[in-house]
Amino acid sequence: MMQMQSSLNRFLFTVLAVWVAGSIGAVFYAHQQNIPTGITAVILPALLLEVAMYLATGFEGVRSRLLACGSALPALLVGSALPGYLLTSVAFGGFRVDHFALLTALTAIFVFWYRVLPRRLGWDLLFLAFGAAVVLSKVFGDLYVNPAVKPKLDILGRMMWVRLGIMSVLLLRGAPGVDYGFIPRVREWAVGARYYAYALALITPLAFGLGFVQHPTAAFTGKTMLTAALTFAGMLWFVALFEELFFRGLLQQWLSDSMGNTTAGLLVTSVLFGSAHLGFGRFPNWKFAIIATCAGVIYGMAYARAGLRGSMVTHALLATTWRVVFG
Repeated sequence: MMQMQSSLNRFLFTVLAVWVAGSIGAVFYAHQQNIPTGITAVILPALLLEVAMYLATGFEGVRSRLLACGSALPALLVGSALPGYLLTSVAFGGFRVDHFALLTALTAIFVFWYRVLPRRLGWDLLFLAFGAAVVLSKVFGDLYVNPAVKPKLDILGRMMWVRLGIMSVLLLRGAPGVDYGFIPRVREWAVGARYYAYALALITPLAFGLGFVQHPTAAFTGKTMLTAALTFAGMLWFVALFEELFFRGLLQQWLSDSMGNTTAGLLVTSVLFGSAHLGFGRFPNWKFAIIATCAGVIYGMAYARAGLRGSMVTHALLATTWRVVFG
């Protein structure tokens, strides 16, 4: 009980700290981008609420409290998906019954999946495919509308979808052996950094050879280093966290168990990971898919050595390098 309360206290402190920092950053960004104050006043609360619910996925105490809700949990998760849409759509005069119904239906299918269907490989793969298809369809760009165009509000939908997927797997299906969390331990940092070095040595010449990159686009200045630090934080706690959970923590393990061969599971998962990048930029982006497949192999190896948080570090470091150095 004391451990659970400590986890809840850490969650509340983290949310408060992120809200303060996020509010300051959002106000600064709005000023820089000339976003009207009225629009910021609507978007910011919706974003902060979604951030708090996303952070809840990483705290054992919060997850335990949600598990205690029993059979009511799926309905609560569906309900949690709606405030961001309602707040922004009503405030901006863009509420539509058909959009609301579609959003509710999609989230209900996602959340009730493991309340209706068995925990078997085929249904597990369809769950991941359904989750990916919704994101790739870019439906959230149509549902969440911002009259000022900037910033795009589909981020609210994508954050909601990711944390619902995480909660569905961790709480409703169960993911034994997956050490999900936001903060890597010392060994996980060390292993992740080592495999990042391996990835850099392999993928840099491959990227140049394929013509995927031409030359560095960033000079190493104080501003660049700050950009790198902020980019790394976003990559680690959002992009790498959920991609590594679904590809390495779930898919790689499910396939390895099904095929009875960890190497085969790693390789098939890496190919699927690379294929998921075909749609980035101009389709089909074969260069990106090849590079992502090779990166996926190394992420999978880092996962085998240090678990989810180790592969998170490798993934976040490599993605940050490419984003900051090669733009």
